[in-house]
Amino acid sequence: MEPDLDLDASRRTWLAAERTWLAWWRTALGTSVAAIGVGSVLPHAVGGRRWAYAALGVAYAVLAIGLFWAGAERQRRCERALREGEYAGLDPKVVAAFTVSGIVLALATAVLVVVDA
Repeated sequence: MEPDLDLDASRRTWLAAERTWLAWWRTALGTSVAAIGVGSVLPHAVGGRRWAYAALGVAYAVLAIGLFWAGAERQRRCERALREGEYAGLDPKVVAAFTVSGIVLALATAVLVVVDA
């Protein structure tokens, strides 16, 4: 009996979509940890401006929330596309928004650490 190659490819595609959703979750959880680190742990370590670190921590938390939401939305769109036999690409605006947000937060963190050093 020959394996059903279409069914096998479909299963792999569904599992790949699931792994992608889990990657969004891992990234969002990591960003949540960064929010705690920058907003709460780092000010104690450097003895700097607590309000600035707290604000930056909140910004990381907002980014984490966005990542959770975008991952869920991406999963929903991928599932629909897979059921319909189509492809659902990631919106370039979402990529740009997360890229810019990450760059801004990284630069703000670096500046704050240097200023308080």
